[in-house]
Amino acid sequence: MTIKLDLKENSYDIIIERGASNIAGELLNLSRKVLIVTDTGVPAKYAGKIADASTGQAFIYTIPCGEDSKSINNFRLILEFMLKHGFTRKDCVVAVGGGVVGDLAGFAASAYMRGIDFYNIPTTVLSQVDSSIGGKTAVNLNGIKNIVGAFYQPKRVLIDPDLLSTLPKRQISNGLAEALKMSLTCDAELFNIFENEDPLEKIDEIIYRSLLIKKSVVEKDEKEAGLRRVLNFGHTLGHGIESRLEPEVYHGECVALGMLPMCADGLRERVLAIYKKLELRSRAGFDIDGALDAIMHDKKSESGTIRTIRVDEPGSFYEKTISREEAAALLRMVQS
Repeated sequence: MTIKLDLKENSYDIIIERGASNIAGELLNLSRKVLIVTDTGVPAKYAGKIADASTGQAFIYTIPCGEDSKSINNFRLILEFMLKHGFTRKDCVVAVGGGVVGDLAGFAASAYMRGIDFYNIPTTVLSQVDSSIGGKTAVNLNGIKNIVGAFYQPKRVLIDPDLLSTLPKRQISNGLAEALKMSLTCDAELFNIFENEDPLEKIDEIIYRSLLIKKSVVEKDEKEAGLRRVLNFGHTLGHGIESRLEPEVYHGECVALGMLPMCADGLRERVLAIYKKLELRSRAGFDIDGALDAIMHDKKSESGTIRTIRVDEPGSFYEKTISREEAAALLRMVQS
């Protein structure tokens, strides 16, 4: 099936289909120079399929797996690679990987010659339900996540759930945390799937419903002037926690930790039961002062205060501004 993300001149299709990556040559314009960016955690055959489908000259650029690869240095190296191999404004970049690959490759595409075509083929649950659409591209700097980047929409996104078959259960749960995030703020029926059914058996529906939520939000607020901040639920505290724990704890796991204090008491117990089902942790050992420093440098921090999203009942949310001291108290709720 196809979802159209309607952003006027920046509109694009999101194709959700098992086996879509096998027909990438029919779905993407690969009859030109193609830079395929992937990482060492992604089976090499996935990028190889895209190279084989290219009728132009294809190059595979592989970065080390992990958040550390989302750096200014790798951004520079990718740009230098494209320059060395004569890429022009008519050529394209294809991300084949998770959120790190998509963010880095998309940012490089946004900057090279002031922007060349970019396609995203996400290979993790987290990127399939969330980061592959919406146009946020970025790298990290001095331990602060996503602080340097651009809003740059892909030309097309291919969501192939078959690519998830090689993922360990922990990585699947890591991604499902992001889908649970969206259910809590925007979709009570999706939350019901997490609460009363087996999410692993409903993965296709979860991906689809999550993408519909993000599509709706991004169409109303492409560059996070207001409504799009709902997608930061769990991320404000979660990014601070992640700055002190990564790479031992995955991004989605940190978002899960960041969500708990932002749920009302009665809802928190229901969410904890879902965490148990997904084998997501509810506490972690981290330095609160260090996490707070990262939170206060976050893009959502203003004049010494922090904008947060709170949820009392599944499917609804509200915004609340808190102080550093209030953030510290919330972090203590998930500190072991």
